[in-house]
Amino acid sequence: MHKDEMKGAAKDAKGSMKQAAGKATDNERLQAEGDMDRAEGKIQKGVGSMKEGVRNALKH
Repeated sequence: MHKDEMKGAAKDAKGSMKQAAGKATDNERLQAEGDMDRAEGKIQKGVGSMKEGVRNALKH
């Protein structure tokens, strides 16, 4: 697993918590921050996955 995949997963989880907290407290700003964090995390996980794929392809 590439470090970007791990960082992305952490950011996705953090965003999920922010979303839940925003919904629970009816805080639209916190919910929007959570949405952004989740999107960034998913992109970062994807980039990490691609890097790992390239790394593995170059090893063979």
